[in-house]
Amino acid sequence: MDESEFLAGYDPRAYPAVAVTVDVVALTIRGGMLHVLLVQRGEQPYAGLWALPGGFIRPGEDLPEAAARELDEETGLTGRVHIEQLASYGAPERDPRMRIVSISYLAFAPDLPDPRAGSDAADAAWHRVDRLPKLAFDHERILGHGLERARDKLEYTPLATAFAGERFTISELRAVYETVWGVPLHAGNFHRKILSVPGFVESTGETTESGGARGGPRAKLYRAGDARLLHPALLRPSREEEIR
Repeated sequence: MDESEFLAGYDPRAYPAVAVTVDVVALTIRGGMLHVLLVQRGEQPYAGLWALPGGFIRPGEDLPEAAARELDEETGLTGRVHIEQLASYGAPERDPRMRIVSISYLAFAPDLPDPRAGSDAADAAWHRVDRLPKLAFDHERILGHGLERARDKLEYTPLATAFAGERFTISELRAVYETVWGVPLHAGNFHRKILSVPGFVESTGETTESGGARGGPRAKLYRAGDARLLHPALLRPSREEEIR
């Protein structure tokens, strides 16, 4: 039997039905605090509970396309958004409807706008990650994995620049690290470390229009460099203590 004959007689109904969804952990910094995007479910199951934006993939649609579409349809978010695959979740009882495997994605960008709820959501809003409501399905677990991934990636990739905008000061970049890691950092040490990592940031040759709140010289402006990995890595203070 050749392949065409095999496929002609193949019956997918001979196997248990499995659906595939995408869920998106979208993070941004608002008012100096780390926020995650949540949608309030307008339909059963878990009607009224908050959840990560997501949904079923469509025929002929690749997974990254589905993640980007769901993020746009349920929230109306547009603009410079970095999105990458996070993990997969396939526990048999994770969804009460049927066996559903979810592929999660992590998205982040600076100054994301107020979202708008899609047709199947009652509401959409940014929530501080330290003040979360009860989440539907296993989304608390997915969110936890997304937060840890973001915190880890700040150590060895230039991810922080995705939160900082096109141009930024070293102080603004430090604020990203402090917000995502949840710890204060020594300004002088941080400045020295950032500029010692090849390709992490590059000077724009420009400065801020004025000095800081207490006056002083205008701060230099930087943009993301061409590095894909940071060497040496910028370790969290707790990790530095472990190594010592």
